[in-house]
Amino acid sequence: MSPTGSTPSEPTVLTGLERVRRTAREDKQVRFSALLHHLTVELLRESFLSLERKAAPGIDGQTWKQYEHGLEDRLKDLHGRVHRGAYRAQPSRRVYLEKPDGRQRPLGIAVLEDKIVQGAVVRILNAIYEEDFLGFTYGFRPGRGAHDALDALSVALQFEKVGWVLDADIASFFDTMSHEWTMKFIQHRVADPRILRLIGKWLKAGVSEEGEWSSTTIGTPQGAVISPLLANVYLHYALDLWAHQWRKQAAGEMFIVRYADDVIFAFQYQGDAERFRLALAERLRQFGLELHPQKTRLIEFGRFAETNRKDRGQGPPETFDFLGLTHICARRADGKFHVKRRTVGKRMRAKLAAIKLELRKRMHRPVGETGLWLRSVVRGYYQYHAVPGNGSALARFRFRLGRLWRHSLVRRGGRRKPTWSTVTRLIARWLPNATIVHPYPIARFTAKHPRWEPYAGNPLVRFCAGGGE
Repeated sequence: MSPTGSTPSEPTVLTGLERVRRTAREDKQVRFSALLHHLTVELLRESFLSLERKAAPGIDGQTWKQYEHGLEDRLKDLHGRVHRGAYRAQPSRRVYLEKPDGRQRPLGIAVLEDKIVQGAVVRILNAIYEEDFLGFTYGFRPGRGAHDALDALSVALQFEKVGWVLDADIASFFDTMSHEWTMKFIQHRVADPRILRLIGKWLKAGVSEEGEWSSTTIGTPQGAVISPLLANVYLHYALDLWAHQWRKQAAGEMFIVRYADDVIFAFQYQGDAERFRLALAERLRQFGLELHPQKTRLIEFGRFAETNRKDRGQGPPETFDFLGLTHICARRADGKFHVKRRTVGKRMRAKLAAIKLELRKRMHRPVGETGLWLRSVVRGYYQYHAVPGNGSALARFRFRLGRLWRHSLVRRGGRRKPTWSTVTRLIARWLPNATIVHPYPIARFTAKHPRWEPYAGNPLVRFCAGGGE
Protein backbone atom coordinates (compact mmCIF):
# COMPACT_ATOMS: atom_id res chain seq x y z
CA MET A 1 0.00 0.00 0.00
CA SER A 2 1.22 3.47 -0.84
CA PRO A 3 1.97 6.08 1.86
CA THR A 4 -1.33 7.80 1.15
CA GLY A 5 -3.29 4.66 1.98
CA SER A 6 -4.44 4.01 -1.58
CA THR A 7 -3.96 0.83 -3.54
CA PRO A 8 -2.20 0.75 -6.92
CA SER A 9 -5.50 0.07 -8.65
CA GLU A 10 -7.14 3.28 -7.40
CA PRO A 11 -7.34 6.29 -9.76
CA THR A 12 -4.27 8.50 -9.64
CA VAL A 13 -6.44 11.57 -9.11
CA LEU A 14 -7.59 10.29 -5.71
CA THR A 15 -4.02 9.72 -4.62
CA GLY A 16 -3.15 13.26 -5.65
CA LEU A 17 -6.12 14.76 -3.81
CA GLU A 18 -5.23 12.75 -0.72
CA ARG A 19 -1.83 14.44 -0.76
CA VAL A 20 -3.58 17.81 -1.01
CA ARG A 21 -5.83 16.88 1.90
CA ARG A 22 -2.92 15.76 4.05
CA THR A 23 -0.96 18.93 3.35
CA ALA A 24 -4.01 21.08 4.13
CA ARG A 25 -4.46 19.23 7.41
CA GLU A 26 -0.84 19.55 8.47
CA ASP A 27 -0.22 23.15 7.42
CA LYS A 28 -3.10 25.59 7.88
CA GLN A 29 -1.10 28.44 6.32
CA VAL A 30 -0.01 26.82 3.07
CA ARG A 31 -1.38 28.20 -0.21
CA PHE A 32 -1.76 25.68 -3.02
CA SER A 33 -0.21 26.95 -6.24
CA ALA A 34 -0.63 23.83 -8.42
CA LEU A 35 -4.15 22.39 -8.37
CA LEU A 36 -5.49 22.37 -11.92
CA HIS A 37 -3.52 19.27 -12.92
CA HIS A 38 -5.84 17.33 -10.59
CA LEU A 39 -8.69 18.21 -12.95
CA THR A 40 -8.47 15.11 -15.15
CA VAL A 41 -10.84 13.44 -17.59
CA GLU A 42 -11.59 10.91 -14.84
CA LEU A 43 -12.60 13.66 -12.44
CA LEU A 44 -14.76 15.32 -15.11
CA ARG A 45 -16.47 11.96 -15.72
CA GLU A 46 -17.11 11.54 -12.00
CA SER A 47 -18.59 15.04 -11.88
CA PHE A 48 -20.82 14.33 -14.91
CA LEU A 49 -22.14 11.08 -13.45
CA SER A 50 -23.02 12.79 -10.18
CA LEU A 51 -25.32 15.32 -11.89
CA GLU A 52 -29.09 15.03 -11.77
CA ARG A 53 -30.15 13.20 -14.95
CA LYS A 54 -33.43 15.05 -15.38
CA ALA A 55 -32.29 18.52 -14.34
CA ALA A 56 -33.48 21.49 -16.38
CA PRO A 57 -31.00 22.57 -19.09
CA GLY A 58 -29.17 25.89 -19.22
CA ILE A 59 -29.34 28.49 -21.96
CA ASP A 60 -27.95 26.07 -24.57
CA GLY A 61 -30.77 23.58 -23.99
CA GLN A 62 -28.38 20.65 -23.65
CA THR A 63 -29.57 17.83 -21.39
CA TRP A 64 -27.66 15.14 -19.51
CA LYS A 65 -28.92 12.45 -21.89
CA GLN A 66 -27.79 14.38 -24.95
CA TYR A 67 -24.32 14.97 -23.52
CA GLU A 68 -24.00 11.27 -22.66
CA HIS A 69 -23.79 10.40 -26.37
CA GLY A 70 -20.11 10.45 -27.28
CA LEU A 71 -19.29 11.21 -23.65
CA GLU A 72 -15.59 10.29 -23.69
CA ASP A 73 -14.82 12.47 -26.70
CA ARG A 74 -16.80 15.33 -25.17
CA LEU A 75 -14.94 15.06 -21.87
CA LYS A 76 -11.53 14.92 -23.56
CA ASP A 77 -12.41 18.03 -25.55
CA LEU A 78 -13.66 19.82 -22.43
CA HIS A 79 -10.53 18.78 -20.52
CA GLY A 80 -8.33 20.19 -23.28
CA ARG A 81 -10.19 23.50 -23.40
CA VAL A 82 -9.96 23.94 -19.62
CA HIS A 83 -6.21 23.32 -19.58
CA ARG A 84 -5.54 25.49 -22.65
CA GLY A 85 -7.54 28.36 -21.22
CA ALA A 86 -10.05 28.11 -24.09
CA TYR A 87 -12.99 27.14 -21.85
CA ARG A 88 -15.62 29.89 -21.57
CA ALA A 89 -18.22 30.06 -18.83
CA GLN A 90 -21.78 30.65 -20.05
CA PRO A 91 -24.45 32.83 -18.41
CA SER A 92 -26.90 31.08 -16.10
CA ARG A 93 -30.54 30.85 -17.11
CA ARG A 94 -32.60 32.81 -14.58
CA VAL A 95 -35.72 31.09 -13.24
CA TYR A 96 -37.79 31.78 -10.14
CA LEU A 97 -38.85 29.36 -7.44
CA GLU A 98 -41.81 30.26 -5.28
CA LYS A 99 -41.00 30.21 -1.58
CA PRO A 100 -43.44 29.02 1.12
CA ASP A 101 -44.13 32.66 2.09
CA GLY A 102 -45.19 33.50 -1.48
CA ARG A 103 -42.03 35.38 -2.42
CA GLN A 104 -39.93 34.33 -5.40
CA ARG A 105 -36.37 33.05 -5.07
CA PRO A 106 -34.14 33.59 -8.13
CA LEU A 107 -32.22 30.52 -9.27
CA GLY A 108 -29.47 30.29 -11.87
CA ILE A 109 -29.36 27.18 -14.07
CA ALA A 110 -25.89 26.71 -15.56
CA VAL A 111 -25.20 24.96 -18.85
CA LEU A 112 -24.15 21.33 -18.50
CA GLU A 113 -20.44 21.82 -19.21
CA ASP A 114 -20.25 24.55 -16.57
CA LYS A 115 -21.81 22.14 -14.09
CA ILE A 116 -19.29 19.45 -14.98
CA VAL A 117 -16.24 21.70 -14.59
CA GLN A 118 -17.62 23.29 -11.42
CA GLY A 119 -18.27 19.88 -9.91
CA ALA A 120 -14.69 18.81 -10.63
CA VAL A 121 -13.27 21.99 -9.09
CA VAL A 122 -15.48 21.52 -6.02
CA ARG A 123 -13.98 18.04 -5.53
CA ILE A 124 -10.47 19.48 -5.71
CA LEU A 125 -11.19 22.35 -3.32
CA ASN A 126 -13.04 20.09 -0.88
CA ALA A 127 -9.74 18.32 -0.28
CA ILE A 128 -8.51 21.62 1.20
CA TYR A 129 -11.55 23.13 2.83
CA GLU A 130 -12.85 19.98 4.52
CA GLU A 131 -9.72 20.24 6.63
CA ASP A 132 -10.47 23.89 7.43
CA PHE A 133 -14.23 24.10 8.02
CA LEU A 134 -15.29 24.00 11.65
CA GLY A 135 -17.32 21.22 13.25
CA PHE A 136 -20.54 23.18 13.61
CA THR A 137 -21.03 23.69 9.86
CA TYR A 138 -23.10 21.16 7.91
CA GLY A 139 -24.52 22.52 4.68
CA PHE A 140 -23.31 20.99 1.39
CA ARG A 141 -20.41 19.14 2.94
CA PRO A 142 -19.45 15.53 2.13
CA GLY A 143 -20.81 13.08 4.69
CA ARG A 144 -22.93 15.73 6.42
CA GLY A 145 -26.57 16.63 5.99
CA ALA A 146 -29.52 18.54 7.34
CA HIS A 147 -30.41 15.88 9.90
CA ASP A 148 -26.89 15.95 11.33
CA ALA A 149 -27.38 19.68 11.91
CA LEU A 150 -30.84 19.10 13.40
CA ASP A 151 -29.47 16.39 15.72
CA ALA A 152 -26.65 18.63 16.95
CA LEU A 153 -29.06 21.48 17.61
CA SER A 154 -31.54 19.28 19.48
CA VAL A 155 -28.81 17.80 21.67
CA ALA A 156 -27.47 21.26 22.54
CA LEU A 157 -30.95 22.62 23.36
CA GLN A 158 -32.01 19.61 25.39
CA PHE A 159 -28.89 18.59 27.26
CA GLU A 160 -26.65 21.67 27.42
CA LYS A 161 -26.97 24.86 29.43
CA VAL A 162 -29.07 26.84 26.97
CA GLY A 163 -31.52 29.59 27.91
CA TRP A 164 -31.61 31.81 24.82
CA VAL A 165 -31.61 31.22 21.08
CA LEU A 166 -30.60 33.69 18.37
CA ASP A 167 -32.22 32.68 15.07
CA ALA A 168 -30.01 34.65 12.66
CA ASP A 169 -31.22 35.26 9.11
CA ILE A 170 -28.67 36.74 6.69
CA ALA A 171 -30.73 38.77 4.23
CA SER A 172 -30.42 37.57 0.59
CA PHE A 173 -27.03 36.04 1.32
CA PHE A 174 -26.34 34.37 -2.03
CA ASP A 175 -27.43 37.52 -3.87
CA THR A 176 -25.21 39.87 -1.85
CA MET A 177 -21.93 37.97 -1.56
CA SER A 178 -19.15 40.36 -2.56
CA HIS A 179 -17.09 39.10 -5.50
CA GLU A 180 -14.07 40.94 -4.15
CA TRP A 181 -14.31 39.32 -0.73
CA THR A 182 -15.08 35.91 -2.27
CA MET A 183 -11.84 35.97 -4.24
CA LYS A 184 -9.86 37.27 -1.25
CA PHE A 185 -11.16 34.47 0.94
CA ILE A 186 -10.40 31.82 -1.69
CA GLN A 187 -6.87 33.19 -2.05
CA HIS A 188 -6.16 32.46 1.62
CA ARG A 189 -5.64 28.85 0.51
CA VAL A 190 -5.60 28.84 -3.30
CA ALA A 191 -2.72 30.42 -5.24
CA ASP A 192 -3.16 28.56 -8.54
CA PRO A 193 -4.00 31.38 -11.01
CA ARG A 194 -5.85 28.96 -13.32
CA ILE A 195 -8.27 27.88 -10.59
CA LEU A 196 -8.76 31.49 -9.56
CA ARG A 197 -9.51 32.48 -13.17
CA LEU A 198 -12.13 29.73 -13.43
CA ILE A 199 -13.89 30.95 -10.28
CA GLY A 200 -13.71 34.53 -11.54
CA LYS A 201 -15.27 33.47 -14.86
CA TRP A 202 -18.21 31.82 -13.09
CA LEU A 203 -18.81 34.82 -10.86
CA LYS A 204 -18.81 37.22 -13.81
CA ALA A 205 -20.63 35.04 -16.36
CA GLY A 206 -23.90 36.90 -15.80
CA VAL A 207 -27.47 35.68 -16.15
CA SER A 208 -29.88 35.36 -19.04
CA GLU A 209 -33.54 36.10 -18.40
CA GLU A 210 -36.03 35.75 -21.24
CA GLY A 211 -33.17 36.06 -23.71
CA GLU A 212 -31.72 39.21 -22.16
CA TRP A 213 -28.19 39.00 -20.73
CA SER A 214 -27.23 41.02 -17.67
CA SER A 215 -23.92 41.21 -15.86
CA THR A 216 -23.42 40.12 -12.27
CA THR A 217 -21.23 42.32 -10.09
CA ILE A 218 -22.33 40.82 -6.80
CA GLY A 219 -23.65 37.48 -5.57
CA THR A 220 -23.46 33.93 -6.88
CA PRO A 221 -26.39 32.09 -8.51
CA GLN A 222 -28.34 29.73 -6.27
CA GLY A 223 -28.42 26.54 -8.26
CA ALA A 224 -24.83 26.69 -9.53
CA VAL A 225 -22.73 23.68 -8.50
CA ILE A 226 -19.90 25.90 -7.24
CA SER A 227 -22.12 28.28 -5.22
CA PRO A 228 -22.52 26.21 -2.01
CA LEU A 229 -18.75 25.82 -1.64
CA LEU A 230 -18.14 29.51 -2.29
CA ALA A 231 -20.82 30.33 0.28
CA ASN A 232 -19.22 28.06 2.86
CA VAL A 233 -15.79 29.59 2.27
CA TYR A 234 -17.26 33.09 2.51
CA LEU A 235 -18.99 32.40 5.83
CA HIS A 236 -16.02 30.42 7.15
CA TYR A 237 -13.95 33.59 7.13
CA ALA A 238 -16.64 36.21 7.60
CA LEU A 239 -18.55 34.40 10.37
CA ASP A 240 -17.37 31.00 11.62
CA LEU A 241 -13.81 31.77 12.68
CA TRP A 242 -14.86 35.07 14.24
CA ALA A 243 -17.81 33.55 16.15
CA HIS A 244 -15.61 30.69 17.35
CA GLN A 245 -13.21 33.23 18.85
CA TRP A 246 -16.01 35.41 20.25
CA ARG A 247 -17.16 32.50 22.42
CA LYS A 248 -14.06 32.94 24.56
CA GLN A 249 -15.40 36.23 25.94
CA ALA A 250 -18.86 34.84 26.74
CA ALA A 251 -19.74 34.60 30.43
CA GLY A 252 -21.64 31.35 29.85
CA GLU A 253 -21.85 28.62 27.29
CA MET A 254 -22.47 29.25 23.59
CA PHE A 255 -23.26 26.82 20.79
CA ILE A 256 -23.44 27.24 17.03
CA VAL A 257 -25.09 25.22 14.28
CA ARG A 258 -24.82 26.45 10.69
CA TYR A 259 -26.30 24.93 7.57
CA ALA A 260 -25.29 27.09 4.59
CA ASP A 261 -26.68 30.56 5.44
CA ASP A 262 -29.11 29.27 8.09
CA VAL A 263 -27.50 29.80 11.51
CA ILE A 264 -28.67 29.17 15.06
CA PHE A 265 -26.71 30.51 18.05
CA ALA A 266 -27.62 29.20 21.50
CA PHE A 267 -26.55 30.89 24.75
CA GLN A 268 -26.70 30.21 28.44
CA TYR A 269 -27.18 33.87 29.37
CA GLN A 270 -29.29 36.64 27.87
CA GLY A 271 -26.50 39.20 28.23
CA ASP A 272 -24.14 37.16 26.05
CA ALA A 273 -26.88 36.73 23.44
CA GLU A 274 -27.64 40.45 23.26
CA ARG A 275 -23.97 41.46 23.07
CA PHE A 276 -23.31 38.88 20.39
CA ARG A 277 -26.27 40.00 18.29
CA LEU A 278 -24.91 43.55 18.13
CA ALA A 279 -21.38 42.35 17.39
CA LEU A 280 -22.66 39.95 14.72
CA ALA A 281 -24.52 42.68 12.85
CA GLU A 282 -21.39 44.84 12.82
CA ARG A 283 -19.19 41.93 11.74
CA LEU A 284 -21.44 41.03 8.79
CA ARG A 285 -21.62 44.65 7.61
CA GLN A 286 -17.85 44.60 7.12
CA PHE A 287 -18.36 42.00 4.40
CA GLY A 288 -21.42 43.46 2.69
CA LEU A 289 -23.98 41.36 4.57
CA GLU A 290 -26.96 42.30 6.74
CA LEU A 291 -29.12 40.53 9.29
CA HIS A 292 -32.75 40.48 8.19
CA PRO A 293 -34.44 42.89 10.65
CA GLN A 294 -37.75 40.98 10.82
CA LYS A 295 -36.56 37.38 10.52
CA THR A 296 -33.65 37.59 12.97
CA ARG A 297 -35.04 36.87 16.46
CA LEU A 298 -33.66 36.47 19.94
CA ILE A 299 -35.98 34.29 22.02
CA GLU A 300 -35.94 32.67 25.43
CA PHE A 301 -35.72 28.94 24.83
CA GLY A 302 -34.41 25.95 26.73
CA ARG A 303 -34.87 23.74 29.79
CA PHE A 304 -35.65 26.56 32.19
CA ALA A 305 -37.37 28.99 29.83
CA GLU A 306 -40.90 27.81 30.65
CA THR A 307 -40.38 28.08 34.42
CA ASN A 308 -38.59 31.41 34.22
CA ARG A 309 -41.28 32.94 32.00
CA LYS A 310 -44.05 31.62 34.24
CA ASP A 311 -42.35 33.19 37.29
CA ARG A 312 -42.34 36.53 35.44
CA GLY A 313 -46.00 36.17 34.49
CA GLN A 314 -45.21 35.63 30.83
CA GLY A 315 -46.61 33.09 28.39
CA PRO A 316 -44.94 29.91 27.11
CA PRO A 317 -41.59 30.16 25.28
CA GLU A 318 -41.69 31.16 21.63
CA THR A 319 -40.87 28.66 18.91
CA PHE A 320 -38.42 28.94 16.02
CA ASP A 321 -38.00 27.23 12.65
CA PHE A 322 -34.82 25.60 11.41
CA LEU A 323 -34.39 23.47 8.29
CA GLY A 324 -38.09 22.88 7.82
CA LEU A 325 -38.91 21.93 11.43
CA THR A 326 -40.49 24.09 14.13
CA HIS A 327 -38.70 23.67 17.47
CA ILE A 328 -40.89 23.78 20.58
CA CYS A 329 -40.17 23.66 24.32
CA ALA A 330 -42.14 20.68 25.66
CA ARG A 331 -42.37 18.18 28.51
CA ARG A 332 -42.48 14.40 28.38
CA ALA A 333 -45.03 12.37 30.30
CA ASP A 334 -42.54 12.09 33.19
CA GLY A 335 -42.17 15.89 33.29
CA LYS A 336 -38.67 16.01 31.78
CA PHE A 337 -37.88 18.74 29.28
CA HIS A 338 -37.46 17.89 25.64
CA VAL A 339 -37.43 19.70 22.30
CA LYS A 340 -40.46 18.82 20.21
CA ARG A 341 -40.13 19.22 16.47
CA ARG A 342 -42.91 19.55 13.95
CA THR A 343 -43.01 20.23 10.23
CA VAL A 344 -43.22 23.98 9.56
CA GLY A 345 -46.84 24.66 8.65
CA LYS A 346 -46.15 26.84 5.62
CA ARG A 347 -43.76 24.20 4.26
CA MET A 348 -46.48 21.56 4.42
CA ARG A 349 -49.00 23.86 2.77
CA ALA A 350 -46.54 24.69 -0.01
CA LYS A 351 -45.84 21.00 -0.61
CA LEU A 352 -49.55 20.18 -0.79
CA ALA A 353 -50.14 23.10 -3.16
CA ALA A 354 -47.42 21.78 -5.49
CA ILE A 355 -48.95 18.28 -5.38
CA LYS A 356 -52.38 19.73 -6.16
CA LEU A 357 -51.04 21.35 -9.32
CA GLU A 358 -49.38 18.12 -10.42
CA LEU A 359 -52.57 16.13 -9.75
CA ARG A 360 -54.40 18.43 -12.15
CA LYS A 361 -51.90 17.55 -14.86
CA ARG A 362 -52.30 13.85 -14.08
CA MET A 363 -56.08 13.98 -13.74
CA HIS A 364 -56.81 11.66 -16.66
CA ARG A 365 -53.88 9.31 -16.18
CA PRO A 366 -54.52 5.73 -14.95
CA VAL A 367 -55.29 5.58 -11.24
CA GLY A 368 -52.53 3.04 -10.61
CA GLU A 369 -49.93 5.25 -12.29
CA THR A 370 -50.94 8.25 -10.18
CA GLY A 371 -50.97 6.04 -7.09
CA LEU A 372 -47.39 4.95 -7.75
CA TRP A 373 -46.32 8.57 -8.13
CA LEU A 374 -48.09 9.63 -4.93
CA ARG A 375 -46.51 6.73 -3.05
CA SER A 376 -43.04 7.94 -4.05
CA VAL A 377 -43.96 11.52 -3.04
CA VAL A 378 -45.18 10.40 0.39
CA ARG A 379 -42.15 8.22 1.01
CA GLY A 380 -39.83 11.07 0.04
CA TYR A 381 -41.71 13.40 2.39
CA TYR A 382 -41.46 10.92 5.27
CA GLN A 383 -37.77 10.39 4.56
CA TYR A 384 -37.09 13.96 5.69
CA HIS A 385 -39.94 14.87 8.03
CA ALA A 386 -40.50 11.58 9.89
CA VAL A 387 -38.65 12.58 13.06
CA PRO A 388 -39.70 11.49 16.56
CA GLY A 389 -42.64 13.53 17.81
CA ASN A 390 -43.80 14.57 14.34
CA GLY A 391 -46.25 11.71 13.78
CA SER A 392 -49.39 13.86 14.00
CA ALA A 393 -48.11 16.25 11.33
CA LEU A 394 -47.25 13.32 9.05
CA ALA A 395 -50.73 11.85 9.50
CA ARG A 396 -52.25 15.25 8.74
CA PHE A 397 -50.17 15.49 5.56
CA ARG A 398 -51.35 12.05 4.43
CA PHE A 399 -54.99 12.87 5.19
CA ARG A 400 -54.90 16.16 3.27
CA LEU A 401 -53.13 14.50 0.37
CA GLY A 402 -55.90 11.88 0.28
CA ARG A 403 -58.51 14.64 0.07
CA LEU A 404 -56.65 16.28 -2.82
CA TRP A 405 -56.54 12.96 -4.65
CA ARG A 406 -60.26 12.39 -4.11
CA HIS A 407 -61.00 15.87 -5.46
CA SER A 408 -58.88 15.12 -8.53
CA LEU A 409 -60.68 11.81 -9.10
CA VAL A 410 -64.09 13.45 -8.78
CA ARG A 411 -63.17 16.11 -11.34
CA ARG A 412 -62.25 13.47 -13.91
CA GLY A 413 -65.93 13.25 -14.79
CA GLY A 414 -67.70 10.11 -15.91
CA ARG A 415 -71.04 8.61 -15.01
CA ARG A 416 -69.92 7.17 -11.67
CA LYS A 417 -67.99 9.37 -9.32
CA PRO A 418 -65.80 7.59 -6.76
CA THR A 419 -67.29 7.20 -3.31
CA TRP A 420 -65.39 7.86 -0.10
CA SER A 421 -65.11 4.11 0.48
CA THR A 422 -63.50 3.68 -2.94
CA VAL A 423 -61.07 6.53 -2.29
CA THR A 424 -60.33 5.15 1.18
CA ARG A 425 -59.30 1.83 -0.36
CA LEU A 426 -57.07 3.65 -2.86
CA ILE A 427 -55.46 5.67 -0.08
CA ALA A 428 -54.86 2.54 2.00
CA ARG A 429 -53.27 0.84 -1.00
CA TRP A 430 -51.08 3.62 -2.37
CA LEU A 431 -50.32 6.10 0.44
CA PRO A 432 -48.03 4.65 3.14
CA ASN A 433 -49.06 5.20 6.74
CA ALA A 434 -47.09 7.76 8.73
CA THR A 435 -44.05 6.01 10.20
CA ILE A 436 -41.14 7.54 12.10
CA VAL A 437 -37.92 6.70 10.23
CA HIS A 438 -35.36 8.81 12.10
CA PRO A 439 -33.91 7.88 15.51
CA TYR A 440 -33.97 10.24 18.46
CA PRO A 441 -31.33 12.98 17.99
CA ILE A 442 -29.36 11.94 21.07
CA ALA A 443 -29.02 8.36 19.76
CA ARG A 444 -27.66 9.32 16.36
CA PHE A 445 -25.52 12.16 17.69
CA THR A 446 -23.79 10.07 20.36
CA ALA A 447 -23.20 7.30 17.81
CA LYS A 448 -21.32 9.79 15.63
CA HIS A 449 -19.68 11.62 18.56
CA PRO A 450 -19.04 8.87 21.15
CA ARG A 451 -16.84 11.09 23.36
CA TRP A 452 -19.60 13.63 23.97
CA GLU A 453 -21.14 13.89 27.42
CA PRO A 454 -23.28 16.78 28.69
CA TYR A 455 -21.77 19.35 31.05
CA ALA A 456 -18.31 17.74 30.88
CA GLY A 457 -15.27 19.98 31.05
CA ASN A 458 -14.68 23.48 29.71
CA PRO A 459 -17.24 24.56 27.11
CA LEU A 460 -14.54 26.01 24.85
CA VAL A 461 -12.55 22.81 24.48
CA ARG A 462 -15.17 20.08 24.78
CA PHE A 463 -18.07 19.34 22.47
CA CYS A 464 -19.66 22.21 20.64
CA ALA A 465 -22.99 21.70 18.93
CA GLY A 466 -22.07 20.51 15.49
CA GLY A 467 -19.03 18.38 16.15
CA GLY A 468 -16.05 17.68 18.30
CA GLU A 469 -13.28 20.17 18.76
